Amino acid sequence: MGFINLDLDAIESYVADHLRLFITMAAGILVFMGIIAVTVFFIHIRGAEQTMVPNVQGQDLTSALLDLQVKELYPRIQLRYTQSSADRGLILEQSPLPGTIVRAGRRIQLVVSQGVMVNVVENFVGRNIDEVRVELSAITSAQGLQLITIRDPIMYEHSSETAGTILQQRPEPGTGISGPTTLELVVSRGAEHVTTRLPNLVGLDLSDALEQIGRTGIDFIFNIRQALSDEVPGTVVAQSPAADELVPSNTRVEITMAQPSEVAPSDIFGLFVYDMARNPYPLLVRLESIQPGGERQRLLTVQYGGGPLAVPYLQPAGSVLVLSLLNREIHRETVGAPR
Repeated sequence: MGFINLDLDAIESYVADHLRLFITMAAGILVFMGIIAVTVFFIHIRGAEQTMVPNVQGQDLTSALLDLQVKELYPRIQLRYTQSSADRGLILEQSPLPGTIVRAGRRIQLVVSQGVMVNVVENFVGRNIDEVRVELSAITSAQGLQLITIRDPIMYEHSSETAGTILQQRPEPGTGISGPTTLELVVSRGAEHVTTRLPNLVGLDLSDALEQIGRTGIDFIFNIRQALSDEVPGTVVAQSPAADELVPSNTRVEITMAQPSEVAPSDIFGLFVYDMARNPYPLLVRLESIQPGGERQRLLTVQYGGGPLAVPYLQPAGSVLVLSLLNREIHRETVGAPR
């Protein structure tokens, strides 16, 4: 039997040499990978260029996305219902704010309007009809069509509720809306057989008389004439029915005013006359003057039932008289201009 002579020292030397080589190679690989990782990191840092966040608030979503794309920014979109359908699709808010410096590739938070959420008929009972009209006119669908319209003529009936208060509605509150809907309403005309005691206007000048009329809300019509010998020019000299009489609230009071004795050359004393439509109940009417210098002066504010309106005025020539119904201008004319 033959024996193999093993040189243990040689084997140990061989193993040690290869082990050192393996360790050296492994360390080299780790160092190499570390260098690559650091290099990639710094390349990434350098490559992420800085950019300024554009102002996209108020823009439509398409325009906003294009502006962000140019800056290499990306949107994160949140939807929100608002009080107006007119802003549907517009950017309401953004974060970060415009002008902020960020790295390219940053996510920009955008809050986008979904417009008005209208899917059921509201409860309008107990509300004022004029306020409801204004509100409904502002609620339109995305196609620009008014979703809810009020059927005219409206049915009015006497009630203990304040005039103009909605008493009944059809469809009922909570009814689903799948398209344009017509709203039928019953509205209060106010209490029946209401009486009022007439104020005493005789002896008042023009501004005080108009102030008293606005405060008491009486139905009225003015006429003017030259003062008689025992009358004071520029004041109310007669009224019919007389002061302190108890009359139905819709009684029209005829008021006679004497012309002023002296009027500045630049001023004009006259009678503003306008034939208004009759209202089912008194509505807010306002008469103002815009003078040539731009100063605005309130002449009369009163709850008025409609019909012929006649109001004296003493204003600089060239002033503009503006008549409004429910804060909406319905007529204007220039003082001194031919009608």
